[in-house]
Amino acid sequence: MSLKKSIILIFIILLIDQISKIYIKTTFVLQESIDVFSWFEIIFVENDGMAWGTKISDFVSFISDRTAKVILTSFRIVAIFGIGYWLYDATVKQHSKLLIIAIALIFAGALGNIIDSVFYGVLFDDSYSQVATFLPEAGGYDGLLHGKVVDMLHFPLFEVDLPEWFPFYAGKRFSFFDPVFNVADMAISTGFIMLIVFNKKAFSDKK
Repeated sequence: MSLKKSIILIFIILLIDQISKIYIKTTFVLQESIDVFSWFEIIFVENDGMAWGTKISDFVSFISDRTAKVILTSFRIVAIFGIGYWLYDATVKQHSKLLIIAIALIFAGALGNIIDSVFYGVLFDDSYSQVATFLPEAGGYDGLLHGKVVDMLHFPLFEVDLPEWFPFYAGKRFSFFDPVFNVADMAISTGFIMLIVFNKKAFSDKK
């Protein structure tokens, strides 16, 4: 797979990701939701940290939330350059098509969430009890590197009461699948799953 084709794939994913996020951000109030099916809903939430809202400051108590946010966003920016070089190297050396597609998906997803983290605080006002405005006259809800990632896809497939003998969650109600995510997250997850499941094929010798 050529570098040109991988860039087209990245562009398509980024376009879908950003259009969906901007639509949700400028149409929904925070926590507003729409039931599409019994097992799928669109709900507007914002993620200020890593996966499932985890923050660096949750593990390092002496770092403030704002400092942790800058560190996380900066790390993501550095990482995207590394992933970009990996993609370039894989295409130049003509590695397997599966590997290149997986890297392109991871790159597109990471870049999609970086755009939120870097720019959304400046581009939009907040979504608390109101629908956000794009480029508000009074300015955004925060500065550069302090934007929140927009999530909206939720698949509550089923709920079950766990038995008393179940470890850690005995007798509690378990819901699958609780996390709310976005198109960028789907791209990253798909890329990593491809690398894990098809590991031998992905990392086979170049043609």
